[in-house]
Amino acid sequence: MDMRWFAAAAFSSLLAVAPVASGDEAGNRVMIAPDLYSFTVTHEGEAYEILRNQTPGHRINALYDTTGRGVPQPMHPFEPHQVETLGELEFIRYMQQAQTDSNVMIVDTRTVGWFARLTIPGAQSYPYTMMDDAGDRDWALDDFGVTKTAAGEYDFSQAKTLAMFCNGYWCAQTPAMIRKLLALGYPDSKLKYYRGGMQAWVSLGFSVVGEGAE
Repeated sequence: MDMRWFAAAAFSSLLAVAPVASGDEAGNRVMIAPDLYSFTVTHEGEAYEILRNQTPGHRINALYDTTGRGVPQPMHPFEPHQVETLGELEFIRYMQQAQTDSNVMIVDTRTVGWFARLTIPGAQSYPYTMMDDAGDRDWALDDFGVTKTAAGEYDFSQAKTLAMFCNGYWCAQTPAMIRKLLALGYPDSKLKYYRGGMQAWVSLGFSVVGEGAE
C-alpha cells in the first residue's frame, strides 16, 4: 500500500489554516522566545508564519483538551541509544534549519487521519506504520537519505536528521517508529524526539494547519 497517495489526497482536501489575531497596539505580544516573535516555514509549497496565538483567553484546541489518554513516555525512552529529546525551542531550531538544509526533516509519525486533522506547518507525514510494510519502509528510508548496497543492506552514511513528533507526552507512535529505525541501523545522532508533540504545541498556542485548525 502506497501511503503517499493517501497522505496527499487526505491533506489536499482537508487543508485549513488556523486564524491568528495580531498583538495589541501596546506591543504586548505573546513571544516564542524573548528575541523571537515569529518565523516562516514552507508547507505544501506555501509560506506559513509560525507564531503563538495572540488572542487573550485563547484555549487549547479541542482535539487535545482531554487528559486521560495513553501513558506518559519516559524522557529518554531509547537508552542506551543517544536519541536527543527536544523541547519546543529545540524543535523550532530544527524547523528553521529544515527551511534551508535538505538534510533535516520535520516528520509527523502519526497515522494519516491524525495528520489530516491537525499538524505542525512544515511537517511531512510518514506514519509509524510504514515501518511494518517492506515497500512503504523502503520508500520512507529513501526519502530519509538511506540507500541500499548491492548486497541489499541499508547504507545510512547519507541519512538525514529527523525531528519527529506524534500526539503528545502520552503517545507511543513516535517512540515506536524511532525504535524500528534504530533496529534497522539508523544513526541515533540523527533521530530527534519532540516528546511534547501536538498536545504541547497547541497548549502554547503555536500555529497549526489541518481540518481541526481553529
